[in-house]
Amino acid sequence: MARAEGDIKEPMNEQAIANVYASMRNEINQFYSKITELEMEVSEHSLVINAIKPLDPSRRCYRMIGGVLVERTIREVLPAVQRNKEGLEEVIARLNEASEKKKKDLAEFESKYKIRIRKGDGEMKDESKKEGNAQGVLVGPAGSN
Repeated sequence: MARAEGDIKEPMNEQAIANVYASMRNEINQFYSKITELEMEVSEHSLVINAIKPLDPSRRCYRMIGGVLVERTIREVLPAVQRNKEGLEEVIARLNEASEKKKKDLAEFESKYKIRIRKGDGEMKDESKKEGNAQGVLVGPAGSN
């Protein structure tokens, strides 16, 4: 964290600024991918909870713990799965907060160095088509005079 703050203070040239900016965007993307991964796990936990909740609490079930399949009862497994789900939700909330902070830092960095994002190739082509159409309209009347 201290290293990133040091980089943000005074990058020397455009390339250094671009590198810092790219790394900041990469960190935000990593947050999003981790949040998505954890949300999928929460969804899986919810499916398991909904599947075993109506069953008899003394019924046997199997749970994977650290790569080992263990036999337990629903009475033992259900609270553990619910705790895991709650823990995942807390981690997701923290990651969302950290992601928002990083996005704010990125916005400040963009404004400090006046960074503007270039549009993608597809959008550039669309723009040039629009400009071409506008030029065609202007050329038409000029050619008829």
